[in-house]
Formats: sequence, C-alpha cells, structure tokens
Amino acid sequence: MANEPKITYTTLLSSESFHADYEQACRALEGRFGALHRNVIASAPSESSRVAEVHAPHDTRLLLGRVQRASAKEASLALSAAHAAFPAWRDTPWRARAALLRQAAERLRARRTELAALMSFEVGKNRFEAMGEAEESVDLIEYYCSLLERHDGYREPMNRLGADEENESVYRPYGAWTVIAPFNFPAALSVGMISAALLAGNTVVYKPAEQAPLTGHLLFEVLAGAGLPPDVLQLVCGDGEEAGQALVSHPLCAGVAFTGSYAVGMQLYRSFGSDYPKPMVIEMGGKNPAIVLASADLDAAAEGVMRSSMGYGGQKCSACSRAYVAREVLEPFLDRLVARVRGLTVGPPTARETFLGPLISAQAKVGFAHHVARARAEGHQLLVGGDALSDERLAHGHYVPPTVVRCRDGSSALFHEELFAPLLLVAPVADLDEALTLANAAPYGLTAGLFSRVPAEIEYFLANIEAGVTYVNRRSGATTGAWPGVNPFGGWKASGSTGPAGLGPNYLLRFLREQSRTRHAY
Repeated sequence: MANEPKITYTTLLSSESFHADYEQACRALEGRFGALHRNVIASAPSESSRVAEVHAPHDTRLLLGRVQRASAKEASLALSAAHAAFPAWRDTPWRARAALLRQAAERLRARRTELAALMSFEVGKNRFEAMGEAEESVDLIEYYCSLLERHDGYREPMNRLGADEENESVYRPYGAWTVIAPFNFPAALSVGMISAALLAGNTVVYKPAEQAPLTGHLLFEVLAGAGLPPDVLQLVCGDGEEAGQALVSHPLCAGVAFTGSYAVGMQLYRSFGSDYPKPMVIEMGGKNPAIVLASADLDAAAEGVMRSSMGYGGQKCSACSRAYVAREVLEPFLDRLVARVRGLTVGPPTARETFLGPLISAQAKVGFAHHVARARAEGHQLLVGGDALSDERLAHGHYVPPTVVRCRDGSSALFHEELFAPLLLVAPVADLDEALTLANAAPYGLTAGLFSRVPAEIEYFLANIEAGVTYVNRRSGATTGAWPGVNPFGGWKASGSTGPAGLGPNYLLRFLREQSRTRHAY
C-alpha cells in the first residue's frame, strides 16, 4: 500500500491490495482475541484484579479482550508519576521531542491497517472509515510536529525599550495533563490530544474511551515504544465516574483535554481548576445542519447529506442530523436522498460491502428507537427506515436502519437534541434567512454545510452561521470530513471550549502558556 493513494474520509479510495491487507489484519487480530490487557502506571503493568470484558458491537457474543479497570487510587498514582516526570520532559529540547513523535508516527504508519481492523471490531467502523481514521492519526502527529518546527519551538524575539536589553516571548508547558478520549474517533482524537500535549512539553495520563480500550492499548504501545522517557505517558483504562474523576480532580492535574458529551464536558468545565484557572480543551458534540437552497446542485447535495448523516451511523460529532431545504426543491431533493439511503448496505463492519455497521451499544439503540417514536408521535413522516431490522444475521449486534424523517417544519425539539444514530430530520424553509434562524437556534455550533450556486448566498451563510467548521457545496460530506492541516476543527457554543481548533495551525498553543522574558546587560 506504500505507493497507493491515501484513504481519507472524503475520498474513501480503495484497492485490491488494501482489501487484502485489511482482511489479513482482521485474521491476525482474531487469533489474539480474549487476551488480558494491563494498564501501565508508573512504568509498570498494573496487577489490578478488576477486569472488564470488551465485546464487539456487531456481535456481542464475540469477546475481543479483557481490560483492567483502574481504581481511583491507581489513577492518582498515574497522575503523580506523570507530574514527577514533567521537569525532565519539559527540559528536553523541543527538537528532540519532535523527533520522538515523528518516530511514533512512522511506527503508527507501519501498523495503520492493524489499527483500522481493530477499530472495525471494537467500535464498528466500516473498513473505509476505519482506515481513514488510521491515516488521519499519522497525519495528525506529523502535522503537529511541523507546527512546532515552523514556529521554532514557539520562541520569538520582541522589541526593545533600550539598547541594553533583550526581550522575547517564550511558550512553556503546564505540567501533567489528563487526556480523556471518546469512542467514535478512538485513534485520531486520542493521538491528536496526546501528541499535541507531548510536543508542547507536557506529560500525559491517557484514559481511552470505556468502549475502546483495546485501541487505546495499541496506541499506547506505539507511542511509548517510540522511545518516550519513563512515565511521560501513562495508560489508565477505567470508567469516568471513578478513574476519570480521580484524574481531573487531582491537585497535580495541570490541564484537561476532553472529547465527549455535553453533560460531562460542562461538569468538567464548572469544576476543574477551583483554586485557580487551569487550561481545558473540550469538544462536546454537535447537532449539525445542512442547508440546501433552490440554486443547489441537488445530486451533490443529496450525496453530501447522505454521507454526512449516515456515515458511521451518525456517530460523529460532526454528523449531519438536520437539513433545511428550500421548499421549491424539497421533493426532488428528497427523491435523490431517499434513493441513496435505500441503497446503503447494513452489515458487519469488516465486510467489504458494508456502509453502515452497528451502533456502539444497546443504550444507543434504545435512544434511536425513542427518537423514532417521538417523531411518529409528533406526526412527522418516516420516508425510509425507522423500524427494527429483521435480518437474522444482525440479531446479535446493535444494528438500526438508516432513517430519514420528513418534518412539517423545524420547530420540533428533536432538531436541537444530539443523537448519535443514523437519523436525519428534513424540514422545508422559505429562504436562507429562515434556514439560518433555525440552524442557529440549536445550542450546538460545531459544523454546518450549505449547497448553493449563488455567490451572495454563500457569503451570507459564512458570515451568519454559528459554527466553527463550515463546508460549502461539499459532495463528499455536507458537514463531515475534516483533515489535519486542511480543516481546523473546533466547535462554538455548546460544542466546545473557545480558542484555536484541532487539526489547525494554532492548536499547540492550547497546551502552552506564554512567558515574557527580559534580560538586561550586566
């Protein structure tokens, strides 16, 4: 695969050699299923007897592995060890830190197909989406390394007030950070937060998502194996209520990088740094709109909305979950959209033909059914999907059908509530002003898309939409598909903390604090 085009979320390219490599990686993983995976705390494998089983969401009979669950005491020990390792890592020349992370990127590149296969089993991503994430993980490390190099370690000479002085701005790390990752991008978001923190000179205690600990173990093995000094990176698997809370409440925790739900993110935001302000990098999801105007290319709009709403079962924080369509093109747009959705293949994520795999959990499946019931009770029309799948091959997984709901208007509370499932709400609008009013009324502000061929409409949309990531006429994904160095990715409002966005040119500054230095001659 070395000389073949890279698989990304927008291209989803493939080749026979990719499929062969992926399937070989799946077989290799199957031979290792069921093993025990230990936390790594203070440079030693944990001996904890508390163990949780990890089952595949596409077939819950399949035991993928057993993972230790850290106690609050073990989590605190990990944070203390990372804090003790901080001074030496802080004082390591930034070029040496970058060299180690570049080595980690190369190690990850060599195992990216294995990583993709593991994510298919553990979180249910089809092989294309999983490989795209594996490729993104490598690119994230390399892009953040390039930022550190481009800015010369973030040191810059300043102006002088006198001939006998020298002034400079220097960005310095904070200390030991807690990184808490989500299940939906268990590799890319983990790697992005960890690598940025490490490059900046911070140490890290990494807690993978409870649903994706095996991916977390593989990433830890790759990163630590690149030559990181002892205790610079700690691995703590466990639940958020005990292990996670112990990490973020520890007095030695210098910063938190979190991606997850609004409820948990806001709880962290309100409670972290009670003695003095501490840095937080928080991304909390979205309820992302696509707007389709009368001038739009309807084929492009239908394709873009379908891919963003149904890709990975709508379990992306950037997923398109609501569409506002100009009334005069609503019917032809829906015809095109429904035809595409009906053609999607639901099945095991490792199967070559599968577009839509399972949801992550039984709880997610219940949430989907609840939203469908509410849509029906409110009198909206289900155009496709909604009912339980009858295929016996899918009986042991958390499968739901791709679903499109035609709503009378955009007034339902369903348009404001995040749902990680393949359910798209579509409402007619009179014009762009009405669409923007409805789009901006939701509390979230992560991504948004527009389909229009009128330049004035495009500029008006960009000037007035309340979202941190915007796409115009993107056939490959109306609201999804951000890539390192291409699309800075960060939310507004309830979607995230303010400041420089991930994947963008200023993200490393979230993990650094500025120090002014003035030296006078003596």
